Amino acid sequence: MPPNTALISDPKIAFAYLRPACVRLTRVPTFNHVETLSAQLKEVNSATLQQLQEYVLFPLRFVLKVPGPKKDKVVQAVVQAMSHVLENTCVQSWQTLHELFSELCLCLCSPDNPGKPAATSEELKLIVLKCLNALFHAAFEDIVFKFFETTMLPELGAAVSLLLALAEKEKSRDVQIASLNVLQVLTLQCDCNEDHVVPSSQEQEAVGNALASFLPGVTMTVTRIITGDVRQGHGVTVRAIKVWSRTVGLVMEDAQLQSSEPVKSPSVDLGRIGQLMVHRTPDWVKTTSGKLCLLLKKIISSTVAHQHWRVRLEVVELAEHLLDRCSQALGECIGLLLEALVGAINDEEPRVRERCEVALRKASQKNQMSVNAKNLSCKNSSQTFTDVLSENLHSLATSLPRLMRTSDDQKKLFVLNVFLGYLKLLGPLVSVVLNSAVHLERISKALMQVLELDVTDVRIVEERGHNATIEPSSGSQHSAHIRRKHFLFFTDEKIFSVLTEICQLLGHYGNIFLLTDFFLDLYRQSSAYRKQAAMVLNEIIRGAAGVTEGEGGGLPRSPEDLKAVVMLVMEEYVSLNNWHLITVNEEIDQGGQDQQLLKPPILLPISNSRANPLQVISSACAPSPTSTVRQLNSNIWQLCIQLEGVACFAQALGHDFRPLLMTSLYPVLEKAGEETLLIRQAALDSMWDISKACGYLSLKDLINENSDYLLNDISLNLQRLSQHPQAPRVLTVMLTHSDGTLLPLVRDIIQDVLTALDLSYDHTASVFSSVLLALMKALARWFPLTSSKTKESARSKRTLAGQEVFNIRQFLLDYRKQKELAEGIGIEEDDPQDLEIPPPTEFEEDDDADDCDVKAELPAHLSITKDVMERCIHLLSDSNLCLRLKMLDVLELCISVLSERENELLPMAHRCWPALVQRLTADDPLAVLRAFRVLCTLGRTCGDFLRRRVSKEILPKLTSSLTKQAPVSAKAGPVYTHTLAYKLQLAVLEGLGSLCQSLDLAEADLDVVCEACLPYLSCKQPIRLQQACLSVFHHLTQVDPDAFWLMLNELHCPSSFVPPHPDLQPVWLSGMGRPRDEYSDNVLKLLREEFGQTGDE
Repeated sequence: MPPNTALISDPKIAFAYLRPACVRLTRVPTFNHVETLSAQLKEVNSATLQQLQEYVLFPLRFVLKVPGPKKDKVVQAVVQAMSHVLENTCVQSWQTLHELFSELCLCLCSPDNPGKPAATSEELKLIVLKCLNALFHAAFEDIVFKFFETTMLPELGAAVSLLLALAEKEKSRDVQIASLNVLQVLTLQCDCNEDHVVPSSQEQEAVGNALASFLPGVTMTVTRIITGDVRQGHGVTVRAIKVWSRTVGLVMEDAQLQSSEPVKSPSVDLGRIGQLMVHRTPDWVKTTSGKLCLLLKKIISSTVAHQHWRVRLEVVELAEHLLDRCSQALGECIGLLLEALVGAINDEEPRVRERCEVALRKASQKNQMSVNAKNLSCKNSSQTFTDVLSENLHSLATSLPRLMRTSDDQKKLFVLNVFLGYLKLLGPLVSVVLNSAVHLERISKALMQVLELDVTDVRIVEERGHNATIEPSSGSQHSAHIRRKHFLFFTDEKIFSVLTEICQLLGHYGNIFLLTDFFLDLYRQSSAYRKQAAMVLNEIIRGAAGVTEGEGGGLPRSPEDLKAVVMLVMEEYVSLNNWHLITVNEEIDQGGQDQQLLKPPILLPISNSRANPLQVISSACAPSPTSTVRQLNSNIWQLCIQLEGVACFAQALGHDFRPLLMTSLYPVLEKAGEETLLIRQAALDSMWDISKACGYLSLKDLINENSDYLLNDISLNLQRLSQHPQAPRVLTVMLTHSDGTLLPLVRDIIQDVLTALDLSYDHTASVFSSVLLALMKALARWFPLTSSKTKESARSKRTLAGQEVFNIRQFLLDYRKQKELAEGIGIEEDDPQDLEIPPPTEFEEDDDADDCDVKAELPAHLSITKDVMERCIHLLSDSNLCLRLKMLDVLELCISVLSERENELLPMAHRCWPALVQRLTADDPLAVLRAFRVLCTLGRTCGDFLRRRVSKEILPKLTSSLTKQAPVSAKAGPVYTHTLAYKLQLAVLEGLGSLCQSLDLAEADLDVVCEACLPYLSCKQPIRLQQACLSVFHHLTQVDPDAFWLMLNELHCPSSFVPPHPDLQPVWLSGMGRPRDEYSDNVLKLLREEFGQTGDE
């Protein structure tokens, strides 16, 4: 039919139009006649077709009733034409509905065995099923319920069996889904978008009574489909779950079972049909519930972890549907339904999670409403519901350790999600469940075993930071370090996040005092449970304070209660036995600071009075030399967890935590100076969390605002250093993260430290070296240099300006004048006015006299720097290499800070020179590297003051070393770049040029440097050595450009110099005409960059 042709709306015209085709089809039932009628039916509108429904259906039905075999092609065309009629009309006659239903069912069943599907094509079965679907959607309300009368039970049962057989046995997914869909429509549970019959309560009960007869067959067959081969596709599984849940929900609905009338004996007229009837008595309900529980267990176990999210979503809807409609009838199934529901609470698919959250919230609200209900029946219902939840929780907690040991991570995650869902579903009733000692014991032991850490990884102990101090934080932004905990029974981070949420929910809903006391007892009783108990306590307090996004309706918490709990737990954390744990094996780390403190002879107490007698204090907590890696790792993780706990407590209390800083900040700062990297990072993160929770903008504000009692504790503890070996760490961390306002407060303590060094270098140097390094870094940061940089920039500007105004004519005139003066020609008497010096004024005389009598007092930071530098000079010759390296770092910083006062720097440079020369010429290569860096800093700041010393004592040995190593590095392979000799070469080459420029060395010294560095211009040298050598020549060119231009052109001259006048002699350089060699590339590069010389000129 053309698309724009109008449909026939006149019944008379339609009848006349359709009549010939109907007659032909009745007489000769062929495929062509069916197709002709089908095409004509599509040209009639729905209203007209409704009036002619019986007439047009007659020939189609007649074709189906003709005895004998029929071609699938014809039957398929007939059923398709019937579907079109039913989709556009309504069936108003019960007889028509009944007969059509029977005829269509006969098309599906086998002629020989009506209980089995016919061996027809899949296309025919699919079209018949679609026609059955259209038939039920076209039936009027008043006739469709006749299907569920007692007399129709045999036919209804046959249809249900046929549809179940198709759904289970067919291989076509479309046929399976269509048969399940028809079964759902047959039970009036269709979920499509069309309008459906809305039954009354009596009609709903009649449908339930009828379907109760077929419930065993439906549920068992559909269960087999759900748990069948996964290759059948998720669509079949989803539709099967929907049929199962809707059928069970209809038959076992609480409202129907409560309002059902007393059982009546079946009428005698029914005969054997009466035996098919099932009466939903309490005994039947109880028996059926037990059997359904077994089927439901199979369904849930096979679908909760299904790979397709639509199946998991349908399981959630099944649980919600049955809990909402059948919670009393399916009392034995509530636990399974809740397990299925709560297992999807953290599903990876957002739509499943959202649907599950809605279902859980609905179930929880229903439970809480039952708790508040006043009538007895509701109370009993709620009590049963709560008992089921608590029993399931207890059972799951009992099996949790076993499941964690034996299951894979996916199963573990599901089990923990179920555990979490039970807690969410119980809500405030968690506190009631936890009042049971049995429940609390089971839950706690399960958490202790599941959260057991794997402490066998040796890398935890290896991650150290002996020579590194904590870098100061910049600004108010801080990125937390990631400390991934390694657990014994799982590896997935999602599992740990679920466990964390479980602990937070316990704190949110439980009795905080009960939980804190219980887990603190576990913390104290067993070292095996200490780390796990601390983790649980941290999250319980976080959940009790509502720091994370938690559920509503938790127990009310007063700030006083929360503060009391925090103080109790934190007091246990920072106690001597739990805070000062051994984290370093003395046999492994002989240079550790605290270990040096704890070994005999013991440190002397710090005191400003040198007359006090020296006391020897015995150590009560010396580490066992046999500490295993496992024990050390365990201690490290315990401290990290406790530091995380202090941060949790600060976040829980907010600004109310400020009074507790007096007892908590000092221990945290101790651990921020710890040598073990993991502990140090945890302490730094904790400091940031504390500062944010207490309202401080940065760590600087946190330390400055609390510096009074921190420094008081440091001062007292330094007096008993053997008992408080961590005091220098706290001072180091304060200096690292504070600003210049701390200097006046800390000055006296620094003097105490320096005095202690004077009294006992052997025992205190390794302890206080980090303090001195942190102090000098802080002073360099607090008082940045300005004057020296200005002088250098001015000097460079003058040099550049001199180069720009250079005039050869003026140069020759000045040369002539100087030559005449040398020969005594043109000497004139000086102008006496030029020799007159005005007498000093009276005020100037007074000022000069005052300057001679009184020397200006140095600023505090310069005075401290001088004192520190004095100690460094003595410690540079210490036998401990680590200490010498650290002192060289301190010396470099001292030189930088003192550089703004040249009259103070130069005497100190003179004093430290002999010790520095020893480090440069007769020490470990590591010390030589560090000492050369100090020498470069001295050269930049002291200038020509060191020229003669460097030229005489240092330069010959440096150049000799470079000359000896040049052939070695030229022949070495790529592995050579990882050696200490290479690093020493590189450091010397990188600093030598700037050193020569800063000292303004004489021509002879520059020649020595040039001769030593020339081999490194070879292309055979490692790339970085070539680059460093180029930097040397860049600096040397700034000192004497003419000499080095000539030297480079003597090596390789790319240009020929033509005299500008014939009378001038041609210039000939030895580098002219020389073939390219290994030095050519780098020489050309220097000539191009420094002199702009590229080719023939």
